[in-house]
Amino acid sequence: MDVSWLYVTPGLVDIHTHVYVKGRASTLFPDDTSLLAGTTTVVDAGVSGWRNFDDFKKTIIDKSQTRVLAFLNILGRGMSDNRLDENNVADMDPAAAAAKVKQYPDIIVGIKHAHFTRQGFGGVKRAVDPVRLTGKPVMVDLNIMSNSGRTTREKLLDVMRPGDIHTHMYNDSHLEMLDRFTGKLQPYMIEARRRGVIFDMGHGSGGFLWTVASKAMAQGFMPDSISTDLHPSSIMIPQVNMPNCISKMMALGMSLQDAILRATVNPAREIKRSPELGTLSEGAGADIAVFDLKSGVFALIDSAQKKLLGTRSSSV
Repeated sequence: MDVSWLYVTPGLVDIHTHVYVKGRASTLFPDDTSLLAGTTTVVDAGVSGWRNFDDFKKTIIDKSQTRVLAFLNILGRGMSDNRLDENNVADMDPAAAAAKVKQYPDIIVGIKHAHFTRQGFGGVKRAVDPVRLTGKPVMVDLNIMSNSGRTTREKLLDVMRPGDIHTHMYNDSHLEMLDRFTGKLQPYMIEARRRGVIFDMGHGSGGFLWTVASKAMAQGFMPDSISTDLHPSSIMIPQVNMPNCISKMMALGMSLQDAILRATVNPAREIKRSPELGTLSEGAGADIAVFDLKSGVFALIDSAQKKLLGTRSSSV
């Protein structure tokens, strides 16, 4: 096939999706969305836990054309449509989670901790325990609201470890990335990156704000990886898929080459699946996406449904 006028890239790797459709209502079957957008590998971010991962594997992972990997939720039952269920510390069993990771080491790439509304870092610390036993990273989705008893600095420098991933990086309810008075990048963000904490885009319907992303990008603080937080709400008005997220990063000044790096090589490295995934090389599997880069004026919508006009748009 002659595609000499198009961009040929490795298949995109989206490390924050929600595709276990029996686990909760806010999920999507990966072949209906991701594969059509050039995303050949998706990672389900914690919809399943050790109690229901086997069902996830049987009903979705084994049947999908898209390669589906998973962050296992530290909660045994995984995510719930009732967020209060995700505060159940008694269902956070590090030993059971570690055993499930060891049972499926090629599919489960790490542990997820999310949506914890009780005070403190008890849930994160439980998520770190099975990681110590398996060598896998933790993906953290945890707010810093005033009633949480948590601060960004403590979370990034005292609780998270090198190689752990903080998603929703451009949402100021999860990270106080910028000083709220001056707009300057907080020094602890640079320190956390220096010590090996990974920052993931995690767009979604609430994880990406132009007001935060534009100021951070202007100060050189780019995401380590680009991801969608794919679910029904994010695919609708913000139109979030990987090409759309790449277009948004380019609108903020990122080069196409840097964006593709953060949608292929970097996420594969973060989940320790490089160079198997995220690269094009002689003798490797034909895991390929083909894109067109269009010029014009394009309305790009963030999670708050605010608009920014871009001049380039990538499409499969």
